[in-house]
Amino acid sequence: MSASGEEKKLEEKVQDLKVEEGGEKAPKGEKAEKGKKGKEKAPQQEKKGGEKGDKAGKKDGKKEGKDTSLLGVGVGKEADFSEWYINTITRSEMIDYYDISGCYILRPWSYAIWESIQQFFDAEIKKLGVQNAYFPLLVSERALNAEKDHIEGFAPEVAWVTKSGQSDLSEPVAIRPTSETIMYPSYSQWIRSHRDLPLRLNQWANVVRWEFKHPVPFLRSREFLWQEGHTAFATKPEADEEVLQILELYRRVYEELLAVPVVKGTKSENEKFAGGLYTTTIEAFIPTNGRGIQAATSHCLGQNFSKMFKIEFEGEKGDKQLVWQNSWGLTTRTIGVMVMVHGDDQGLVLPPRIAPIQVVIVPIHFAGKDNSGVDEKGAEVSRLLTQRGFKVRLDNRTNYNPGWKWAHWEMKGVPLRLDIGPKDVASNQVFSCRRDNGVKEPIHLDVLADRVGAILNDIQTSLFEKAKQNRDSHIVEIKQWDQFVPALDGKNIVLAPWCDRKECESATKKRSADESIKSKGEEEKGFRLTGAAKTLCIP
Repeated sequence: MSASGEEKKLEEKVQDLKVEEGGEKAPKGEKAEKGKKGKEKAPQQEKKGGEKGDKAGKKDGKKEGKDTSLLGVGVGKEADFSEWYINTITRSEMIDYYDISGCYILRPWSYAIWESIQQFFDAEIKKLGVQNAYFPLLVSERALNAEKDHIEGFAPEVAWVTKSGQSDLSEPVAIRPTSETIMYPSYSQWIRSHRDLPLRLNQWANVVRWEFKHPVPFLRSREFLWQEGHTAFATKPEADEEVLQILELYRRVYEELLAVPVVKGTKSENEKFAGGLYTTTIEAFIPTNGRGIQAATSHCLGQNFSKMFKIEFEGEKGDKQLVWQNSWGLTTRTIGVMVMVHGDDQGLVLPPRIAPIQVVIVPIHFAGKDNSGVDEKGAEVSRLLTQRGFKVRLDNRTNYNPGWKWAHWEMKGVPLRLDIGPKDVASNQVFSCRRDNGVKEPIHLDVLADRVGAILNDIQTSLFEKAKQNRDSHIVEIKQWDQFVPALDGKNIVLAPWCDRKECESATKKRSADESIKSKGEEEKGFRLTGAAKTLCIP
């Protein structure tokens, strides 16, 4: 079986679409149907206002490889990665800008992805006995300052509320940068006996961290969404066990849902959570810019916070003991990492397990013809797949031509598209196109649901394997200093021996940055990656 002649023509001509008077011309040789006003809208673009200072690495002037067309991303991923990223998340309708720098609107397309992550993780932690709760957004200055090392780590990022109307508050209150100091005074009241342990709570919330210069949506924003778990145990082995259980769940979120490979490990003393005993982490890799990125962390806090907040319990023998505590968090950074790893020059590429729409159905309409047959078949296919549990959208809008729809859903990263033309109706088939590799095939309706399931599973697996192979090809093991900076400048993760001393870690970061700068020409010393080495983790 093969595609109908009409579909082939549309597929071949889709690149000829041009923007004109706010819409596109139909593909040459085809007349797309129009709405009542006879015009078609172009895909929605990012707002012109409100972006100043927010585009990471944005430069003035035209860039090589940049396209002024309103279709697609408008710039190649390799040509200008930062511009590509901003265009991708705005034109795919994931993010919109707000009038406060560093704060962003999560539109339904991105929030649905966050909901998929929430549903998976929430179900898994409940299997471990974790319960959800919610604590206030505001924290008193006294409570925030209770743990010196902790507040010193967050002090530059804390946002303070100092007024109520026109009156100064008698005591300023902070907006939570994290919730240890908000939750633990209550823990000290709730935990009295070994029978009250373990106490395992999680909250889905927002936090505010203010002090930084270059906000980037999803990756580094002043307000972001996350879950934060806070647990208390009678013994350290219990706490140690949970730290690794949560870390494994975080790995599953990235690898099984987002199809992003990660490295599990432990943070150095310099990089661990402020006030904690030790920090475990999963680290992802962005091959386009050669950067590692912290994906999620699970901390053992030891007894430091329980000492500060007097979280004590009476043991089985009547002795007073301090609890052992953990905290762990996963944020909407997950979405940004996924975009950067899988996206291409056409926009998002979404793994099926978290895609808000897994299958989009596009009936092929032609002006002056009876299109009821393709619409009815499209509705039939939509019902069939929905009943089988797939997330489906039937795009039977008549004010957009098929080429526009293809570009629109490609930009939004929908994993699988099913086209239905008049000849497909006659043959009782659909014609499929994968978003990840563009492979097309006809599928008979008798086997449609099973075949769609198999294709989506293959897309999920293929995205992970491709990302893993790319990541692994950029891991370089070195043992000599003269190999170190060139390996970093080559956009690699470096695996190197290390003495695990704070002063050596700091010296390595400075020395590698200095040497990397010296090795660059003047034209390369603007906005660019330095070779400053930051310890990601000890695997």
